[in-house]
Amino acid sequence: MFSPEGPTFRELTRQALSSVEHGYDLLAGKFDATPFRTPDRVLASVADALEPLGPFDAGLDVCCGTGAGLDVLRSVCAGRIAGVDFSAGMLAEARRTHPAATLVRADALALPFAPVFDLAVSFGAFGHFLPYEQRILFAQVHAALRRGGTFAFPLPAPPRVGSVPYWTLWAFDAAMRLRNAVWRPPFVMYYRTFRLADVRSALRAAGFEVELRAMPALGVRDDGSPRCRLVVARKP
Repeated sequence: MFSPEGPTFRELTRQALSSVEHGYDLLAGKFDATPFRTPDRVLASVADALEPLGPFDAGLDVCCGTGAGLDVLRSVCAGRIAGVDFSAGMLAEARRTHPAATLVRADALALPFAPVFDLAVSFGAFGHFLPYEQRILFAQVHAALRRGGTFAFPLPAPPRVGSVPYWTLWAFDAAMRLRNAVWRPPFVMYYRTFRLADVRSALRAAGFEVELRAMPALGVRDDGSPRCRLVVARKP
């Protein structure tokens, strides 16, 4: 799963015993060499799906990390692009690879932006937010968008119940809950707390109109349903 340039087991253990913010500070320099970085094929598929939904002017990557999603914004936005993250280490890496982007250190639950963006995206960060925090996050993104603005993100289909991926995610979440019960500070990262029905409900509660778009380039499951959908939430 990890390339030779990625973190060692000792480094991953140190990260896992830290807070979310400090853990990502520790991992930042090697993050792009881990499987936690959003794959390029997912980024490209999102960019392709967003293209016909534009035009977009200013774009925001929420929880931008090392900046992989900024390339998506650059490909579909005509104006300035910005990223926000609370890890100084991850933002330092993003600045190195995206010097023209506006990068802001802030908590995504308290975004420091007026409604100036036409498009907001996010990749792989939602597991860091507990279910009640997801509603706050969506409300903050809604407030940062202009009227008619779009919030979009990929949402993979859940693994089939009883499959190896299903039990892998179940075991990871169980281990994380045990870790947080006995160790402080907590490290919030859960894979099974971001379900489509709950996501749609929370987005609508924040004031968005929601639609789903298939991402055929990422394949289909045995029943013919897409392996991944693009959630498109519009601010009326």
